[in-house]
Amino acid sequence: MAEAAQRLLELLTLLGTRPSWSASELADRLGVTTRTVRADVARLRALDYPIRGTRGGHGGYRLGAGGRLPPLLLDDDEAVAVAVGLRAGTGLTGLEESSTRALTKLEQVLPSRLRSSVDALGSTIDRAPENTDTDAPDPEVPAVRLRTIAAAIADGELLRFDYGLSAAAPGADRPPPPVLVEPCRLFHWQRRWYLVARDVGRDAWDAYRVDHVDLRMRTGRRVTTPTEVPGGDVVAFLMRTVAITGWTVRARLHVHAPAADVLARIHHAVGVVEPRGSDSCVLSTGADSLDTVAAYVGMLRFDFTVESPAALVPLLDSIAERYKRAVASSSDAST
Repeated sequence: MAEAAQRLLELLTLLGTRPSWSASELADRLGVTTRTVRADVARLRALDYPIRGTRGGHGGYRLGAGGRLPPLLLDDDEAVAVAVGLRAGTGLTGLEESSTRALTKLEQVLPSRLRSSVDALGSTIDRAPENTDTDAPDPEVPAVRLRTIAAAIADGELLRFDYGLSAAAPGADRPPPPVLVEPCRLFHWQRRWYLVARDVGRDAWDAYRVDHVDLRMRTGRRVTTPTEVPGGDVVAFLMRTVAITGWTVRARLHVHAPAADVLARIHHAVGVVEPRGSDSCVLSTGADSLDTVAAYVGMLRFDFTVESPAALVPLLDSIAERYKRAVASSSDAST
């Protein structure tokens, strides 16, 4: 059966290489009889591949429109799931164009009996906005960068890259040196790509924003003894690291409430809470802008003091004044 399946793939590939083939030519190339060629063509037609017969002294075959690619080894439900997923969008910033190209190729080889289902699902499925947690634009990450990092992780190869050059301090004498890391895992979270890796030079684990990574040439150096992420839980490490250091702006707040009460009010990835006595704690959090931080802390419903950054204080004062004006004008309108 495996040999027959391989021959069908070879037959379909041959048909896609030139406009037409005679049955005897195909038989010679495949090392079978013309009778076997006719039987294989019948099997492909049963799978809805448009193989047309050609007239002439010897007769022959050509591949019709929609059949120029080898068949995908997917059943009907799998083919529909992949097509609908590509058409609806992956939600992975930077891969939209690749998804569109893949969908175009897939639709060329979809059997006709499935196309109406895919068209119907594609025209009736829509997506609500996903980027509702920040006012910053989604970063673009080239697919080739993701492939290179993933290959290094799979092969156990050290990665070297420049990191955060665009965010380097203005007027700095020189850019920061490249980073050599032992890559561990790629994550896609909150519309961002992150790489969890160990900085070999510092012997310290970190979570790197992949859109800030500028890869150098391959190192060719293998990781001899893989190191385990602190605590052993890669996901938990990523969440803690991003909550403290992974944002464009960071804030540290003294909250006048027990740590347990604050933890009950926030998502575990939003910040790190450290007790400060029995009735207060310190919340380290961040976001892509101070405006977003101000909105988040306003939803805590606890009194707090800003320890840093200082720029958050006048912003909160401006928001408070705006709310006071809203309350005053609303009260006047209701009397």
